[in-house]
Amino acid sequence: MTDTRRTEQVHPDFPDLDCLPPSELVRVLAADQQQALDAVQQAAPALSAAVEAALPCLEAGGRLIYAGAGTSGRLGVLDATELTPTFSWPPERAVPLIAGGEKAIRQAVEGAEDDFGAGKRDVLGAGIGPRDVLIGVAASGSTPYVLGALEAGQQAGAVTIAIANNPDAPLLGAARFAVLLDTGPEIISGSTRLKAGTAQKIALNTFSSALMVRLGKVYGNLMVDVRATNHKLQGRAVRLVRHATGAEEPEAKAALEAASGSVKTAIVMLKLGLSAAEAEARLRAADGHARAALGE
Repeated sequence: MTDTRRTEQVHPDFPDLDCLPPSELVRVLAADQQQALDAVQQAAPALSAAVEAALPCLEAGGRLIYAGAGTSGRLGVLDATELTPTFSWPPERAVPLIAGGEKAIRQAVEGAEDDFGAGKRDVLGAGIGPRDVLIGVAASGSTPYVLGALEAGQQAGAVTIAIANNPDAPLLGAARFAVLLDTGPEIISGSTRLKAGTAQKIALNTFSSALMVRLGKVYGNLMVDVRATNHKLQGRAVRLVRHATGAEEPEAKAALEAASGSVKTAIVMLKLGLSAAEAEARLRAADGHARAALGE
């Protein structure tokens, strides 16, 4: 029986891929990734609609829950994990679920992706509810684990989003919002860790970053909720405060120290001449949005 999924088809252009010299091999592998960006740009309206629907859920205290298997599951784990250091998003509000559990992050767990019931159980076990946002990701668009996860999300009344790389995939019909990333056949046939995975990474980055911007985690284009947990990030925090306020380095450092390292608080302090407590109060009244707290 012929597999009609585009991600499973043999790429027609490179039958002698294994004969190419390294310079040409690298060139064609890199060039093929352009289709990942093209696919995400085509999906921009669908991603925008998903952001609009997800935003009020997160404003009401809901969570982002990711479900995937293999490469797609690992990309969900990555996106969820990076929200905390980048935007100080509470880790308990970004829940990655991967077929086969944590072991599958580093090694394949045979058969885990084929378990529809496990996907459903994992989502129910996460306590999903109507304020949550569930993102199911699968290149094939037919992974049973992810289909089970989305069914549980739908039944719980959550906002459900499906991301898949094949037109007419079952996954796209199993969620409230369908995001098709039509990347076509892989240059190494069937290896969806290539441009299908790249497109998923771009789409997840775009989706979660857009949400964080709209939630006030960014002022202008500055990541003002960065968590300065090492020397590099501490230096970045000082530079962000200086850029936003025009303050000299000693003044920026003093404001950050008074603000317990909060870039956003330090900016409000310096721009409005407030104490740390006063700046924090203004930010709370503005739901954490620096521009609103500054009256801009």
